[in-house]
Amino acid sequence: MTRWERWLAAEAAARDAAGLRRSLRPRPAEGATTDLAGNDYLGLARDPAVVAAAATAAQLWGAGAGASRLVTGTLELHAQLERELAAYLGQPAALVFSTGYHANLAVVAALGGRDALVVSDAHIHASLVDAVRLSRSAVEVVPHHDVAAVEAALSAAGDQRALVLAESVYSVLGDAAPLVELTELCARHDALLIVDEAHGLGVHGPGLVAELGLAGHPHVLVTATLSKALGSQGGAVLGPSAVVDHLVNRGRPFIFDTGLAPASAGAALEALQQLRARPELADVVRRRMADLAAALGAEPSAGAVLSVPMPSPQAAVAAQAAALAQGVTVGCFRPPSVPDGISRLRITVSAGVPDSDWARAVDVLVAVVKEAS
Repeated sequence: MTRWERWLAAEAAARDAAGLRRSLRPRPAEGATTDLAGNDYLGLARDPAVVAAAATAAQLWGAGAGASRLVTGTLELHAQLERELAAYLGQPAALVFSTGYHANLAVVAALGGRDALVVSDAHIHASLVDAVRLSRSAVEVVPHHDVAAVEAALSAAGDQRALVLAESVYSVLGDAAPLVELTELCARHDALLIVDEAHGLGVHGPGLVAELGLAGHPHVLVTATLSKALGSQGGAVLGPSAVVDHLVNRGRPFIFDTGLAPASAGAALEALQQLRARPELADVVRRRMADLAAALGAEPSAGAVLSVPMPSPQAAVAAQAAALAQGVTVGCFRPPSVPDGISRLRITVSAGVPDSDWARAVDVLVAVVKEAS
């Protein structure tokens, strides 16, 4: 056995011992279970109009963009999507990426640097954590939602260029960030607040930044994903045109990546039209979230994902398996995916699940959680 084989075997054994082994489970096109594990919050991934738009875009533009955006990979379709995204979120401009992960990597790496300070909430997504590392910025990680700690870090920064990182709705606990307070702090200290709207967009219409009247604020920048409420794939950075221009010239995850696939761009564009025309989809998510949280005795999420604490990683996996055996697919958070180390069932509330299937799924989950407690 080689050195690398021994190391890989030891790593696998350690994961098994801790109950943290993960594996890929391919699913068929038509699932046999009620899916409460994915991120298709509004049920638009299979909406006939969205699927048709994806197919039309692929037929017109081809299966792929064909090149990086700075060569020949910028399509008229991309430009249209960027205009529509900016208009919907109330932002001056937008730049589309192949993934939301790339959008976060690009914006922090391009705006940060060795001469910058990043003040990061302890619960930010892994893409933002990796972005900070890529930026080589000095970093101050502050306790979750600790506005006073953010202010202390910005005060100590003096004239140093500073970025503050937050999510509008956090992906694990489902709580909303104190965006108004953070914006006021950033304005006072001439810092830039970068808000990841991955779990806010769609569930809260154009997102919490817009809902709170902060869209277009000179000290606020937004990133978003197209793969959750919009039912497609890709990401975007939204803000001043000067920031977009800077990313086109300095954002390595943008410059060296192939443009977003036409089918994804077409689907996202149609999904935006659906969001405008069908605000009741978000109402369904919020109503189901309140009902499910009440049934499970949990605090409702500000987004579409409800996290229910489990006693251990093994208990979370067992509860997930018990739900699956009864035809309900849910996810589970286990270390290192959870910032506080507590394993949880991850239940996605989706407007795309029929009422009868939703009611049965709630009954199954109530029984499973009661058994695991």
